[in-house]
Order: sequence, then C-alpha cells, then structure tokens
Amino acid sequence: MSFKLLLLKTGLGNGVARMVDGFPALLADRLPEVEVHLAADDDAAGAVIADVDAAFGVLGAELFAKAERLRWIQSPQAGPDPAYWHPALVASDVVVTNMRGVYSDHIGAHVMGLLLSFARGLHIYRDQQRERRWASGIPTVHLPEATALIVGIGGIGAECARLCHAFGLTVLATDPRVGDAPPGVDELAGPEALDEMLSRADFVIVTAPETPATQGLFDAGRFARMRPDAVFINIGRGPVVVLDDLNAALRAGTIAGAALDVFEIEPLPAEHPLWDAPGMLITPHVATAGPYLSERWTEVFLDNCARFAQGEALNNVVDKANWF
Repeated sequence: MSFKLLLLKTGLGNGVARMVDGFPALLADRLPEVEVHLAADDDAAGAVIADVDAAFGVLGAELFAKAERLRWIQSPQAGPDPAYWHPALVASDVVVTNMRGVYSDHIGAHVMGLLLSFARGLHIYRDQQRERRWASGIPTVHLPEATALIVGIGGIGAECARLCHAFGLTVLATDPRVGDAPPGVDELAGPEALDEMLSRADFVIVTAPETPATQGLFDAGRFARMRPDAVFINIGRGPVVVLDDLNAALRAGTIAGAALDVFEIEPLPAEHPLWDAPGMLITPHVATAGPYLSERWTEVFLDNCARFAQGEALNNVVDKANWF
C-alpha cells in the first residue's frame, strides 16, 4: 500500500538530521511506493502536512493541528521531552512509536562500569591517584552476596539484569507493565513494591523513562528507605531524581554513593553541589554512546514503514498518556 510520509528535521540534533537526509534514498530502494517529503523546518512541513499519512520527527501542536490524514508518527528518540506529548496528540487516534531498544547493550555496559567502580572502590582509588597517595584497604562488595534492584525492566533494564546475573548478583525488579520476569530477574513486582524492595538492595539501578508517574520518583523519602551502605545509579531520565534530595542524602550518609548519567538539569551547572558530593560519580549523559546507533535507528524506522505499508502492527508503540 502506498502512503505519504513526512520527514521533519525541526528539533533534531545534527547527527540525527544527517541520518534523516539519507532516508529518502533508502526508502526509494526498499519501499518505492512510498511518497516521501523531506522538510527542513515547520514552514516546509506545513505545506504538505494536510495530506501525509505518516511522519518522522517532532510535530508541535500548531503543525499537528493542520494534519488531516495523519495516522502514525515515529519519534526520533526513545524518550522524547515531555513537551512532545501535547494534549492534541495524546487525545488523538494517531499512533506514536519510539526508538526504544537500540541502546540496551551500550547502556548495560555503562551501568556495569559504574556498579563495578563502587563494588571495587575504583572511584576512591581514582581520587587517591590524583593525590599520588598509595593506600589500600577500601571495602569491597562481594557481588554473589549482593542484590541489585532495577527500576524499570524494559529492554535496557532487562540487559542490566542479564549482566548483573552474570556477575552473580540477586536481581529484583519493578515495572508497571512487564508481567513476566526476563532472564536474570529473580523477583519481579509492580511499582507498589518499590519501597519494600529498596530496603533490600545494595545497588538501586534506575532505567525507567520519564512519565507522569516517575517525575520526582526518587526524593528524600525514597533515599531514606535505602540502606546506608547502598549505591544509587540513574541512567533513565534526569527528572526521575530530585537532585537536591540526592545531594542531601549523600552528605548526610543516608546512602553510600551515587552515579548519575542523566540529570534534572542538563548540563549540570558547574556550581551545583553534586559535583563534589561524597561518593558521587558523574558522567555527562553518555551512557548511550557506542557504535551502530544510526544503523539501528534506521532499521527501526524502515521496518515500521514496511509494516505501515502492509497494514501490520507497528513495533515500539507508545502509551501516549504515559509518554512511553
């Protein structure tokens, strides 16, 4: 089945925009029946939006209101900004799909790097090296006797669970949608079990997306439920964690350490107290870094284009009201 497709470059980073520039040729080769319109900005998109059946990109409320035939939007991200989910889009029958699943191996490796740094005291030895100080005796965590709690057991969480299991950890997990425990998960429960599970975990690993239910999920109350020797790791979305509460928990010894790759405010301001909070590891939103991402993004999109053309179910369909 032929359909009209809008490729909109507004709001895309340079790397994704360059990838989108290559989509027309790829679609012409794989799905020549698709009529492709590449738009550099909203003005160009506005000239064709009334007649398109599908779109790739970020469609704001004003542009979306002009769409008369639109049935599917492919988000260029796994978890776009909350502003993406304007009321008209959420209330509509338009199906939205995202890019979840393309980062799991890269992020899983990043999480394990952070976890192992704390388990072996590498973050402390790093600081001692800078001081040219030779001092041993840093406590270690014997991973086969440790427990990891993964908050959000989608593709990324499942990969973290697999890796944690391979190192011998007992793995707990919470998730609002997953009903069957993925390989490596010893105990799976819904979000209502989070507070109880926090008290059992040596490592709390957050891979949850930003949704209305997860904004500010980890605040002073949640850190108070963790053990004082526990470590908190967040590679999900920054707004899931209240940074001031995390800073206070680290300085009060409520928890032993934390590692963040995503932040409530990005870039994290140079004057923010978390930079020198005790037991703090910071990476600048790089957990997704790795090879083959453009190829994976492209394949997710082209596969969904083929499915749309055939009237088949799309992959990575989003619950629009909950943003993921």
